[in-house]
Amino acid sequence: MVKIGVVGDYRPTNETHLATTAALEHAGDAAGLTVEVSWVPTAEIASDPETTLRGLQGVLIAPGSPYESMDGALAAIRVARTRGVPLLGTCGGFQHVVVELARHVLGIADADHGEYDPYASTLFITPLSCSLAGQAMDVQLHPDTLAARTYGSTTATERYYCNFGLNPEHLPALQAGGLVVSGVDHQGEVRVMELPGHPFFLATLFVPQTSSRAGD
Repeated sequence: MVKIGVVGDYRPTNETHLATTAALEHAGDAAGLTVEVSWVPTAEIASDPETTLRGLQGVLIAPGSPYESMDGALAAIRVARTRGVPLLGTCGGFQHVVVELARHVLGIADADHGEYDPYASTLFITPLSCSLAGQAMDVQLHPDTLAARTYGSTTATERYYCNFGLNPEHLPALQAGGLVVSGVDHQGEVRVMELPGHPFFLATLFVPQTSSRAGD
C-alpha cells in the first residue's frame, strides 16, 4: 500500500482533478502496487501540516489555484521539502512551489502570487504574456535532470491549464537558492523545475496527469 496525499480543493467537475486521481491509480497498477489516494483540502492543512501529512509516502500539489488556503498549500510544500517527502507539483502546484521557495529558502517574506494579490510588492508569480490554458506544447527537458530521467526522454508534449507562471525577473535568485530549471518551452520559458538533493521534488507548469491512460 502506497499512500499519496493530493493537496488541493477537490472539484468533481474539474477534469484535471479527475485525471490526477486516475493517473495515480494507473501508476499503481503499472507498478503492481495499491495506491491509496487522499485529497487533502488546503484549509485543513493550514492549521497543522505536520499531523495532516503524517504517514504519506508522497504529496502531489494539485492543479486548480487559487486555493482556498494559500498558506495551507505552502505549508504542505514546506513539509515535503524539509522532510524529504517525494513531491510533484503541477500547474498551481508549480506556482506555489515557487512562492514557498521564495519565502522560506530565499527569506523573502513578501513574495507573492499575482492571482491572489495582483498589487503585491514582490510578485514571483505573474500573469503569462499569453494564456496557455487549453494548449498542448512541446517541452525540452535538460539531460541529466530528474525530469529527463523520469520521462526517459529529453522531449515531451504536454497540456496546460494555466494563466500564471514564473516571473522571470526572480529566476536568478531562485537558481542561487538551489532551484534547477529542468524543462523549457520553445521560447526558453521555464516549464519544469526541481530541487537536487531531495528524494523527488519536481514541479511542472503543465498537467502531465491528463495524458495518463490505463496501461500508459
